[in-house]
Amino acid sequence: MVTAAPYGSWSSPITPEMLVAGAASLGDVQVAGGATWWSELRPDEGGRVQVVRRHGDGPAADVLPDGFSARTRVHEYGGGAWWVHGNTLFFANWADQRLYRVEVDEVGAMPRPITPEPGQQHGLRYADGRVTEDGRWVVCVRERHEARPAGQGGADAAAGEASGAGGEEARNEVVAVPAEGGGLVHVLASGRDFVAAPRISRDGRQLAWLAWDHPGMPWDSTELWVGHLVEEPTSLELLDSRRVAGRPGESLVQPEWGRHGQLFVVSDRSSWWNVHRVDDVDELAPVSPVDAEVGQPAWVFGQARYAVARDGTIVLTYSADAAAHLVVVPEDGEPVDHLLPFVSIGALRAVDGTVTYLAHAAAQEPLVARSSLVAPADVTVLRPPRDLGLAPGLVARAQPMTFPTTGGAEAHAYYYAPCNPGFAAPDGERPPLLVLSHGGPTASASAAFNLAVQFWTSRGFAVVDVDYRGSTGYGRPYRDALREAWGIADVDDCCAAATSLVERGLVDPARLAIRGGSAGGFTTLAALSLRDVFRAGASHYGVTDLGALARDTHKFESRYLDGLVGRWPEAESVYAERSPINHTDGLDCPLIVLQGLEDEVVPPSQAEMLVAALEAKGIPHAYLAFPGEQHGFRQAASILRALTAELWFYGRVFGFRPAGEIEPIAIRFEERLG
Repeated sequence: MVTAAPYGSWSSPITPEMLVAGAASLGDVQVAGGATWWSELRPDEGGRVQVVRRHGDGPAADVLPDGFSARTRVHEYGGGAWWVHGNTLFFANWADQRLYRVEVDEVGAMPRPITPEPGQQHGLRYADGRVTEDGRWVVCVRERHEARPAGQGGADAAAGEASGAGGEEARNEVVAVPAEGGGLVHVLASGRDFVAAPRISRDGRQLAWLAWDHPGMPWDSTELWVGHLVEEPTSLELLDSRRVAGRPGESLVQPEWGRHGQLFVVSDRSSWWNVHRVDDVDELAPVSPVDAEVGQPAWVFGQARYAVARDGTIVLTYSADAAAHLVVVPEDGEPVDHLLPFVSIGALRAVDGTVTYLAHAAAQEPLVARSSLVAPADVTVLRPPRDLGLAPGLVARAQPMTFPTTGGAEAHAYYYAPCNPGFAAPDGERPPLLVLSHGGPTASASAAFNLAVQFWTSRGFAVVDVDYRGSTGYGRPYRDALREAWGIADVDDCCAAATSLVERGLVDPARLAIRGGSAGGFTTLAALSLRDVFRAGASHYGVTDLGALARDTHKFESRYLDGLVGRWPEAESVYAERSPINHTDGLDCPLIVLQGLEDEVVPPSQAEMLVAALEAKGIPHAYLAFPGEQHGFRQAASILRALTAELWFYGRVFGFRPAGEIEPIAIRFEERLG
């Protein structure tokens, strides 16, 4: 039976609780010790990151005991917080950011720290590690926020340089940590603003790593360095370091070693992030080139979009037309491109003629799977998605769309139509539209199943997830199209996506809303302040004052705006002109603001400035602040409240009553709504 009801008021089996109860965001995947390992971020455990191991065909088992969470604060975005050597797990623990190890096969074994206790909270942070073949040393990235760590040895002790204290920037370096703990931590590579991806050659004699400096970001210009590792009885040293690749304007990601001392890396010198073999200094040979992105922007550590097997076979992945491809490149053979039944895959690990990976599908949550390299389309699921019990026809699938935008350019998006077989809207009614502006802004939308999107479409909302200019996935020129144009091109593209759908008769022009978090929150606020397209908005920890952000943010992004807006502080007038906080005279539609109170990427002061301006102007608004949340909400209670509050808010603004029991929110100047 189909019930007639206005868009937005449909009841849905996709409850807010489904987004958190038993939910887990899957992270990295590794294969070691005859087992498959993966990580799960669990909202109903307070945002804890658990490492899970499945040995052979046995059941999956949690590895970390209560009180431990494998999550690092390096670059604030983290990633690469754990790695495995045999049956030993090494991980950065969220509570103190120290590096720990635990022998998983030892009954009752508890994690024990192997790095010194810092002199200040979270003063020493670790990420993106590997273990030498003999198991004696962990080589990883360290970020230090204190003058000098206890137990420091090697070149760093001789230099005695202070960093991260007295207002100075944190220092990032590649270090060697005794795997058993208790010894001196030795600095292998330092002196650059950022380092990433230290990778040990298979014979243990060489180390490769990436480095870059302000004001570049890792998707702008990076360099690949190599040095000789020399293992002494009580130390690990790095000699003869040299740059082997990386030209200005070239982004390198994910270096990997082959079996004959060959070095591979992903470069975008062809305009696409593709795998290359390093033949000589700055001489790179493409490996099975494709007009698609194999690499991804290095917002987090540890991403793996290709792998080199023990026999020299290279396995790489890319997505095209919302479908995942797996390319198998034998060492002495022709590449074979296989189509997999997924939207995208990542975290590739090639072992014993198989590839294990994290898979994103169009109609179900992510899963961990394995394929043979002979027949990759035959998939074995190792960690299945949740059975959500959704009826056929309830899932809205992404529809890729390309549309014209300003300057004669084109932009891209994924459109989701309202989808609920139990309901139909009254004749002639068109649905409200939510325009999603992704974060980054050097990130991307995805066609993969997203339960949060389905929450909206199953209630009668249309959704469009915009890959505005500057997004990843369309080659370097498209990514660079946002240079010095943030707050202009992205805003134009989000507005153009909405108006394109209006022109196609798919959505209600009087009920257009835009929402976004972080950089997407900035685009949201700029669109509401500087354009007259949307009738409501939601800012999740969004940037309101570009100048304040340039003055008060963490190291990784402290010079990010140089490329997006202009060099700071020389271009201060441009920052002021682009900042939504300076255009509240143009902001005249209702807005809900959501902010974590421990956010160090976009500090709460940004939200507070915005709310004060809304209050002064008398614009209907709601402000929800969440104690204990950082940049992005991870706790179940926060996620639930944010989602239901936003739904309630749209109902009040657009004149419908959401189905179900929702705790109302306080809306300032609510009497001025319609």
